[in-house]
Amino acid sequence: MNTTDAKRVLETALICSQQPMPVRELRVLFDDELAADTIKALLADLQNDWAQRGVELVHVASGWRFQSRPQMREYLDRLHPEKPPKYTRAVLETLAIIAYRQPVTRGDMEDIRGVTINALILKQLEDRGWIEVIGHRETVGRPALFATTRQFLDDLGIESLDQLPVLDGPAQQANLLASLAMDGEAELALQAPTESAPEVPTGEAVEAPQAPEAESLEAPNTGQAGDGAADDTPEAVES
Repeated sequence: MNTTDAKRVLETALICSQQPMPVRELRVLFDDELAADTIKALLADLQNDWAQRGVELVHVASGWRFQSRPQMREYLDRLHPEKPPKYTRAVLETLAIIAYRQPVTRGDMEDIRGVTINALILKQLEDRGWIEVIGHRETVGRPALFATTRQFLDDLGIESLDQLPVLDGPAQQANLLASLAMDGEAELALQAPTESAPEVPTGEAVEAPQAPEAESLEAPNTGQAGDGAADDTPEAVES
């Protein structure tokens, strides 16, 4: 298979996929005859091919995907005028604490925020797929340890937590997460109650740019929760 044909296969699979695709999954398209480095090189070529289009190929935590560019949001929003859900400041600050301090217990979060965290906040973040319990601290009561998920990274449009800027304080961090969600290709934008954030729709498939001259590709040789009364109840999420 030559370069042009291989890129066409990758392009088609990524455009048709509803989820990001990792390199190991993309190799299956070629019966594992193409090495991972070859797949990555082809993906880099595809990124260049789409560089001047309204859709871009990006690498997020779960793999590779096509998405609309931020500059296109203004126009795509006209197709989806419905309001995105709203998250309270308490929800955003709790999420920021987990993202920056993970793994943390509910008690850790309460110590940092200085208020009791309502269990509904954690449930809301779990239901959204942004946080999960990854274990329990070996102390009295064995409280649950919370961490962020790959879905959280995907929705922010980043590959790893290392890409989050270093900031002091959950308030600043919460503002950053809201900003990242608006700039990234999240299914649902994060926003504070006083802010207005547009929904970010997924880019629609468009005709691929003209492929360069083909060159031959050779296959490589393969041989739980804290106690206390809740005083930080989240507001209802608007849809």
